[in-house]
Amino acid sequence: MSVIILAALLGGFGAVCRFLVDNAVTRRTKGIAAIPLGTIVVNVTACLLMGLLTGWALAHVGESLTPQMRTLLGSGFLGGYSTFSTASVEGARLLRAGRPWHALVHTAGMLALSMTATSIGLDLML
Repeated sequence: MSVIILAALLGGFGAVCRFLVDNAVTRRTKGIAAIPLGTIVVNVTACLLMGLLTGWALAHVGESLTPQMRTLLGSGFLGGYSTFSTASVEGARLLRAGRPWHALVHTAGMLALSMTATSIGLDLML
């Protein structure tokens, strides 16, 4: 039961961090960017952190980070921090606004950047 409570707390902390990062990026890029950059920054950094966490866990199997801690950090904190559902809504919103090119750049760009960030994180730790 304590793992569930910790996962919920870490998820909540991740969501607060997401809110702060997204708002900071959005404030700095408002009127400059045609696509929502805050969500992209959040998801790419979440993927980089997940790659780092996974790579470290794979390189240090059986050491100090327990499977429960990996789950809490990955599913709890990073699950609360990342926001792919919001990214999907933003892509659909761009399509509905008659901006298919922006929707494609937003969606495909975030996917490519997120996969690259995860790979970089893994490579740095392995």
